[in-house]
Amino acid sequence: MPSTRRARLIQQLTVEPGRPAALAQRDTVRLDDPEYEALTHDEVEAEAQAILARDREQLSRAQEQLWASGDRALLVVFQAMDAAGKDSAIGHVMSGVNPQGVQVVSFRRPSSEELDHAFLWRIAQATPARGRIGIFNRSHYEEVVALRVHPEWLAAQRLPDGPESPGFWEGRCEDINAFERHLDRCGTKVVKFFLQVSRAEQKKRFLARLEDPHREWTFNAADVTERGRFDEYMAAYEQALTATSTPWAPWYVIPADHKSLTQALVAAILVDTVEGLDLRWPTVSPDQHEANVAARRELEAETLTPPR
Repeated sequence: MPSTRRARLIQQLTVEPGRPAALAQRDTVRLDDPEYEALTHDEVEAEAQAILARDREQLSRAQEQLWASGDRALLVVFQAMDAAGKDSAIGHVMSGVNPQGVQVVSFRRPSSEELDHAFLWRIAQATPARGRIGIFNRSHYEEVVALRVHPEWLAAQRLPDGPESPGFWEGRCEDINAFERHLDRCGTKVVKFFLQVSRAEQKKRFLARLEDPHREWTFNAADVTERGRFDEYMAAYEQALTATSTPWAPWYVIPADHKSLTQALVAAILVDTVEGLDLRWPTVSPDQHEANVAARRELEAETLTPPR
């Protein structure tokens, strides 16, 4: 993908800080060029696959440099409704990187120990070390999305002020912004993806899981209950993305009805993000270089005895 087209595409997907997320206006985003309007579904699919393959290679090289430099980290946050394709996006986009340098964390219902701390406590412990890529498959944003839809779940946190207090949700978003600003200042770049799946496509994917005996285990009947609150979740996401897309930790809204396109867009943004870190390969000192030159001479002079 040409760099100018990539830049336009990324700008189109970005939730501009200080402006509404406007999720309802983003469900027709494709590949950001009028020429794609004339392409068939199969042609768009082929283009997306080609972009993904190319960017996956670039991401692999970028990860190697991230690991070698050892002074920056990358935290990738995925949020979405059920069946939006978070798992497949993570699997396909990250399939070319060294698994030793990547960690994937999925946050479940907090434990009693975690509930005894502030809500960002367990999140901070899961952030990646320098040189590594951390991926949150769901994240601290459940605290301002799922809990906004289900404020009764907050009772377990035993807070001094509850969600009925003025400014409660705004305060939580401020805490998240400050936390991510702290990470950025300490060398961890935060990039956040909201995979926007349509209600019709979600239904199609739920039914596909139920029809396939080998995939039925991935279906949870409770997901249908939450689907009944789809509009409430979209409103909560709209508020959260608007309040927390910042220059240091932007949100990208990725159309998720076509998985290949979703994966290609995620890969393109990750490559752009890592390249923007301006990483440098490590250099050796003069003494190290001198020792390496001597070691090379020794290796070149070595005579190996052929095996019998």
